[in-house]
Amino acid sequence: MAHHNKQNTDLLYKGNKIDQTKVSEPEVMPLYLSTAHNVSDLDDLHDTYDRQGYAYIRSHNANRDGAAELVSYLEKAEQSLITNSGMAAISTTLLALLHNGDHVIADKTLYGESIDLLNELSQFNITVDFVDITDSHAVESAVKENTKIIYTETVGNPMMTVANIGELSKLAHSHKSYLIVDNTFMTAVLFQSITAGADIVINSLTKFANGHGDVSLGAISGSSELIQQIYQWQVLLGTTGAPFDSWLATRGMRTLDLRVKKQSSNALALAEFLVEQPQIKKVYYSGLVGHPQHELASNQFSNYYGGMLSFELNGDYDSINQLLGQLKLTKYAMTLGGIRTTISHPVSSSHFDTPEEERSKIGITNQLLRVSAGIEDEADLIYDFQQALAQID
Repeated sequence: MAHHNKQNTDLLYKGNKIDQTKVSEPEVMPLYLSTAHNVSDLDDLHDTYDRQGYAYIRSHNANRDGAAELVSYLEKAEQSLITNSGMAAISTTLLALLHNGDHVIADKTLYGESIDLLNELSQFNITVDFVDITDSHAVESAVKENTKIIYTETVGNPMMTVANIGELSKLAHSHKSYLIVDNTFMTAVLFQSITAGADIVINSLTKFANGHGDVSLGAISGSSELIQQIYQWQVLLGTTGAPFDSWLATRGMRTLDLRVKKQSSNALALAEFLVEQPQIKKVYYSGLVGHPQHELASNQFSNYYGGMLSFELNGDYDSINQLLGQLKLTKYAMTLGGIRTTISHPVSSSHFDTPEEERSKIGITNQLLRVSAGIEDEADLIYDFQQALAQID
C-alpha cells in the first residue's frame, strides 16, 4: 500500500481560501491571477456558465472585466473587450467582422503595422482601398457595394491628420457599413468616438491609457451586439489581456484625465516653439492655426488637441542623430503616451516595413520625427529642444 503523506497534500491546499467575513471593500482592486476557479459540482459549473462567471482565464477574468468596465465608461460604449495588445484589438475586430469578398476603406496615414495587417487581408479575398480620409469626396468615391468597414484613426499616425468622425459615420451608415475608429492618440478623455457616430472604437491601452510604459494591452468598445460577436473570435484566437496588465491599466486610467490634458498643453507649447525655429522645416499638430484641419479639430476636440506631434528637421541623417544625442529630458523610445516625453523616427520604427514609395505618398520623409509629449514642466521641455537644436551643425 502506498504511503499517504497528508502533510504534503495539505501544503498544496492550505492558504488557498480567504475567509470572506474578514474581507472589507478594498481601496485598490484585488489582483486575480488564478488560471481557473473551482466549482462544487456540475450544477455549479453550468450556473457559472449561465451567469458568465469565472471558470477559466481565457474566457473571463475579474481584472480584465474591471478594465473593460472602465473603458466602456470612458468611451460611452455599451461593452468593451480587453486584448493583449493594441494590434490584437485591431486584428481580432477585423477577423470577426470581415468575410470572404468584403471591402474595406482605410485611411492612408495609419500606423504602419495597421497598414500591413490590412494588406494581409488579401489572402482572405478581402480588398482594401487606402484613401485620404480628410477628403470626403475621395472616401465616398471609394465606396463599393461590398464595402463593410471604413477604418480610420482619430488623429493619423504620424502625420497628425484629423478625421471628421461625424461625417464618416453618416457616410458609412448610409451604405450599411461599420465605422471603426482607433482613438489611441486622443483617448476618450479628449474625444468619444461612439458619441460622434463610430460603431467600434479601438484603443491601445499600452499607450496613454496606461501611461506608465509597463503594459501591453488593447481595448475594443462598441454595442453589446457587436462586442459579443467579436468576443467569440477573441476567445478562439486567444487574444485576451493578462490579469496583471489589466490591473495596471486600470490603475493608469484613474489618472488619465490629469495626464492627457497636461500632455496636450505641453504638446501645443512645444509645437508653437518648434514652428518658429529655423532648424525646423514643418510642424504637424492640429492645435496650430496653420494645420489643414485646425478648424475641424477645434470643433471636434474642443480645448485640447492631444499629446502627439511631428516635425520635419532641416538636415540629414547626421543632423537627426545630433538632435537625438543632445536631447536630455527627451529620449528615443519605441512607444508613446507615457509620462515622459519621447521621440521616434517613423522611417526607422512605426513605418519601417512600409515601402518607401508608400511612405512618400503619405508624406513620411526621412527627416520626419514624432514626439509624444510627457508631463514635464513646460519650460523644461522647451529648453530641452532649444539647447539640442542649437547644437546641430
